[in-house]
Amino acid sequence: MRRIDSARFRQAAADMFAMVVFGFVAGMAIEIFVSGMSFQQSLASRTLSIPVNIAIALPYGLFRDWVLRSSQRVSSQFWMRKIADMFAYVTFQSPVYAVLLMIVGATPHQIVIAVISNAVIAGGMGVVYGVFLDACRKWFRVPVYS
Repeated sequence: MRRIDSARFRQAAADMFAMVVFGFVAGMAIEIFVSGMSFQQSLASRTLSIPVNIAIALPYGLFRDWVLRSSQRVSSQFWMRKIADMFAYVTFQSPVYAVLLMIVGATPHQIVIAVISNAVIAGGMGVVYGVFLDACRKWFRVPVYS
């Protein structure tokens, strides 16, 4: 029982670490350089995103694992895993991101541009985040999805 609890704790810690670090860096870059938000708006958004990312990190990690397992039924090819990472990232993160931007006072136009940009860029970001999450899980000695 202790071994299971330790593995779950490490997975939660790895998922939280990965989500907070990646979300802060990638989100700020998109908000400032793509959607035209001010540094202050982006910093407010990224600061607000930290507790949100902590709260959603494990559910996202579990959702991603489920999407990856499900995608293996279609194909076990390398490209299928990358498509699954893209799909998981976009479908899970876009609604959360839109709400965060609304809370920090981004205009509707800024929200639409940021969420669409994030969704388009998320194709690549989902793959990069998947690699980063797997690396974090390895650092925290968590097995890859099964």
